[in-house]
Amino acid sequence: MMKQKNVVKNTGMLLALNIAKMFFPFVTLPYLTRVLSVDAYGTVAYVKTVMSYMQILVDFGFVLSATKDVIQAKHNKDELEHVIGDTIVGKMLLGLGALLVLLVLIAALPILRNNALYTLLSYVVVFESIFLLEFLFRGLEIMHVITIRFIVMKTLSTLLTFALVKSDADLLLIPLFDILSSLVAVLMAVYEVWKLGLRPKFTGIQKAIRTIRQSMVYFFSNAASTSFNALSTLIIGVQISQAQVAYWSVCMQVINAIQACYTPIADGVYPEMIKSRNLALIRKIVKIFLPLVAVGCCLAYVFAGLGMYILGGEEYLVAVPVFRTLIPVLFFGFLSVMFGWPVLGAIGKEREATFSTVCSVVLHIALLVLLIVTDSFTLINIAVVRSVTEMVFFGIRFFFFRKYRHLFDTKNAGVTN
Repeated sequence: MMKQKNVVKNTGMLLALNIAKMFFPFVTLPYLTRVLSVDAYGTVAYVKTVMSYMQILVDFGFVLSATKDVIQAKHNKDELEHVIGDTIVGKMLLGLGALLVLLVLIAALPILRNNALYTLLSYVVVFESIFLLEFLFRGLEIMHVITIRFIVMKTLSTLLTFALVKSDADLLLIPLFDILSSLVAVLMAVYEVWKLGLRPKFTGIQKAIRTIRQSMVYFFSNAASTSFNALSTLIIGVQISQAQVAYWSVCMQVINAIQACYTPIADGVYPEMIKSRNLALIRKIVKIFLPLVAVGCCLAYVFAGLGMYILGGEEYLVAVPVFRTLIPVLFFGFLSVMFGWPVLGAIGKEREATFSTVCSVVLHIALLVLLIVTDSFTLINIAVVRSVTEMVFFGIRFFFFRKYRHLFDTKNAGVTN
């Protein structure tokens, strides 16, 4: 009973976190699309997409691998302090590497090159995230720390944006406000670690490098997952225009915000699944939430026009058919998330989870290239490709689940092997 209460509590806090992650962009999006030109908002969205890649590189899967290390070491203070210290150093090394990659991208991509200062300031926020120690609080199952910190951080940056960003001339204020609010979040994280009586300890560079290697399988999976949504945006910026980036990004921001609601469900159950491999828990969650997801997809289709008008204004109504074409991503995306790390990761099939993602991304890239070669690179066709690859993504993960379901504790799960 206590375990179930803990899962419910952590899932609830992560749900609150992801509601906040959905709420704040939906508050700022209508404001920015109205005070900024379409091209300027396209720049904001494009740089944000590039930063999602930088964030994945800096995180390098530690949110899963280091969380697992914390779970295993939390009853040994000295070992736990070394996990914290070695993870921080590993992420700092990755942060320096990500900066070098970003400098190459700035030189290569026109939109970044024309907005180099904005891009570099945006990266400061990514580097600051190293010290938020999300893996620690997830592993210790004190998710409220992450949730409260995020709400404070985003409230600050949102209020400053509303107060001071009034036109394209104020574009640089956006990353500056993010830097300030992220610094506040870092200080809150440091305070929580101090309250826990933990003092990070660094073993050595070799150990930090080993932690990076151990996290590599998670990194490839997360990097591939990000590629689904981000890669299309990057290519649109090169192949079409900043305005098309803006239209696509508004659609994807809605899709990502809704999908963000799936993450707390998966993250909340992940620690318990590692410990118990309880298949009944997964089956129960799917039975409860899948009908809600289906109803939500129907409502999203019906009210797509109204929603797009509220978020972007009349200029963005041309993106309504694109958003409707993306709705299958919402349905199959829930299943892909649930049958990923909470299922395959919990039984030690990280490579299979990663394989499913990589295969789907390869298909995604191949289809995008086909669109370019056949001169069919339109937003509608890109949305079709994205929906198809999400279906394939879930299909591969479900195949591995069926293949390895004997590794679960199926007691009271209503399954036969």
